[in-house]
Amino acid sequence: MSTPFRSKLMFSALGLFLPGTGFNCFYLLGIKSFWGWIQLTSLIAGILGFLLLGTSPESSAAAWVLIVLGFIALEASWLSTIVFGLRPDEKWDAQFNASFQGKQKTESGWPVVICVILSLVIGAGAMMSFLAIGFEQFFIYQIEEAKKLSQ
Repeated sequence: MSTPFRSKLMFSALGLFLPGTGFNCFYLLGIKSFWGWIQLTSLIAGILGFLLLGTSPESSAAAWVLIVLGFIALEASWLSTIVFGLRPDEKWDAQFNASFQGKQKTESGWPVVICVILSLVIGAGAMMSFLAIGFEQFFIYQIEEAKKLSQ
């Protein structure tokens, strides 16, 4: 069975537009991709944590741990889009399209560069937002605990 030609643009688009699902890892390595399953499981955990945080405030610590897992899955997807998108086409072909050497070459061009730029902007914006919300919640918790101690 021959392996299909793997496009850098398709990998970058999957990582940019479907972050955290692991589809970009599944695209490269198939259904047996360990990192693809880790990303998908972490994304589902993050969604469950978000839903848990909205329904029961007393379980907020567990919910925040699950949300952090989902956030890591998103950021890992955008980071892999940046790393693999910036890889030279020759290295990409040598690693993922070895059976097509001489027959077909990857020509990434501007669409891949735009996917890399958008991944950087969205990933950095999401990280800054997550850190701001996380620190805000931490300080709110500290103020509430200080009020409990002072009474």
